[in-house]
Amino acid sequence: MPTPSSSPRGAGLSHAIVSELKQLIYSGEFKPGERLNEAALALRMGTSRGPIREAIKVLAGLGLVTAVANRGVFVRQLSLREMLEIYELRALVFGYAADRACEHFTDEHRKQMEALLDAMDAACEAEDGTLYYELNLQFHSLILEISNNRRAHQAYDDYVKELHLVRRKYFNAPGNMRRSNAEHRAIFDAIVASNKARARAAAERHVHAGRARLLANFEAPLQGR
Repeated sequence: MPTPSSSPRGAGLSHAIVSELKQLIYSGEFKPGERLNEAALALRMGTSRGPIREAIKVLAGLGLVTAVANRGVFVRQLSLREMLEIYELRALVFGYAADRACEHFTDEHRKQMEALLDAMDAACEAEDGTLYYELNLQFHSLILEISNNRRAHQAYDDYVKELHLVRRKYFNAPGNMRRSNAEHRAIFDAIVASNKARARAAAERHVHAGRARLLANFEAPLQGR
């Protein structure tokens, strides 16, 4: 007989808890550095501690929480230096991926990217930052997939996971989504044209521009260097 966490119902419950905890972290109700209490969360969400524990493991995999031996689990706290270093590496890997995508681009890839770009435009019009953020992740992931380099894709995913905590909150800033998607279209146009140098440059500029938008919209400085 399957355990509650491995049954379809248990898996669904864990997924719902992951989604709720992500939103609590993204909204700032659970702040960077704050300890997550399993018992209190189980009481709040009307469940046992098992699904909470499973959800926390998922959040750790996403880079949103950190386990500290003999102390517990805490919402991830990213320093300014860490964030800037991650952005530098993201720019390099994303530029490489856009360059390589020119070699493997197909008509099917074109359709997928056009659909994502149009969907992001619609999210901009609706001022739906949550939807835009998810579509943005899919767009970047698709370029990494087209690059046909699994190691690069894994490395990029790891960088993205570390930045979720600071990036998600600022996608609703006025104009940010539109500027971001205009940059996506520049990358797309370069890949369609098979212009590897232009694709690499556009992809790197996009990541650096995202970093600048993020820094410009911080309500308070990140933790120390």
